[in-house]
Amino acid sequence: MLAAASALLAAAPGTGARAASDAQTPAAAALPDREPFWGPHQGGIVTPQQAHTYFAAFDLHAKKPGEVVQLLRTWTDAAARMAAGTTAAPLGDDPNVPAGDSFEASDLPPARLTITFGFGPGLFSKDGADRYGLAARRPEALVDLPRFNGDQLIPARSGGDIAVQACADDPQVAFHAVRQLARLAYGAAELRWVQTGFLSRSPRTPEVTPRNLMGFKDGTQTPSDLDKFVWADGPDWMAGGSYMVARRIRIALEHWDRTPLDFQEEVFGRHKRSGAPLGKQNEFDAVDLDATDSEGNPVIAENAHVRLATAASNDGAQILRRGYSYNDGSNITAERWPPWRQGMEFDAGLFFIAYQRDPRTGFMKIFENMAKFDLLNQFATHVGSALFACPGGVADGEFVGQRLFDTA
Repeated sequence: MLAAASALLAAAPGTGARAASDAQTPAAAALPDREPFWGPHQGGIVTPQQAHTYFAAFDLHAKKPGEVVQLLRTWTDAAARMAAGTTAAPLGDDPNVPAGDSFEASDLPPARLTITFGFGPGLFSKDGADRYGLAARRPEALVDLPRFNGDQLIPARSGGDIAVQACADDPQVAFHAVRQLARLAYGAAELRWVQTGFLSRSPRTPEVTPRNLMGFKDGTQTPSDLDKFVWADGPDWMAGGSYMVARRIRIALEHWDRTPLDFQEEVFGRHKRSGAPLGKQNEFDAVDLDATDSEGNPVIAENAHVRLATAASNDGAQILRRGYSYNDGSNITAERWPPWRQGMEFDAGLFFIAYQRDPRTGFMKIFENMAKFDLLNQFATHVGSALFACPGGVADGEFVGQRLFDTA
């Protein structure tokens, strides 16, 4: 396959999918039913990772800045209400008008719902036009991601002016949240693309690292310093925020499942069962990039995923992963080799989400070499991509991104 590099599919140092530290990953019995919405940081970034996600990218159709502000006010109020376990808007008493909420989640607990908002480049300018007077406020770090080696991006699954990621321990709660925001956006914004995702972690053992669809533990290590690697340092309206990279990565599971176990482990640089680095016994043992076998060959191959993803191979760069597996059924594909027939293949893989202080020194730094050399390239194809600036958290009475508009 013409596969793009796997964007940090495996458990590699500095790319953990779990919460920012073991202390932030409580046992299931200790998890609250509700996650706070108000605070210095948006929820869903360092929140202990929920079991399900529903991600949506929106295109804006609002004509004036005030219309965008009104949308964000409405969304902020709805998100806070849903995170608290109530309806997105008051239902109202008039039976002749639509209710303020579709009500399909009314009997469900909030299931630790978080809703994270991000601003794409199109909010600041689009097709050369400064639509809302915000062009001068676009952060330098909100770059246009380059085309990486092997990318096969689908425009309909890429980009977006505003991102909304709902995460919850109940898939219906997550979907309900995005559904309500889409309904409330009518006339001002519309859905561009969506993606669902799930984790393999059992609620009985939340401390166990989840496995991706390739069967390997996914997210063994995390950034050592959130202030250094996750939280943005500017501009002012981004204080307490972070930059979200979203990549939809399709995995050739049929090809992978016919691959010998020893080669699978060579690809990742880890043992499949334990998650330990090759040559080690335990999942959390340090990766030894200098170890050699009896013939002097590297124990961890030069193009193994863990070697290329580790901070030691990227001048110390680290990012916070919050990836989810996805399974969108199957597709019919025309094979390009004998017997020249139509076949079925899974449309499944990894919905890669990563947060970082600056994508230029985070994801882009790490992925540049991976896109060229990672052994996983023969199994993974990047078909969707986007970058969003997620502003800092919201104080009660404010709306998300208010500092951006106040200083424009």
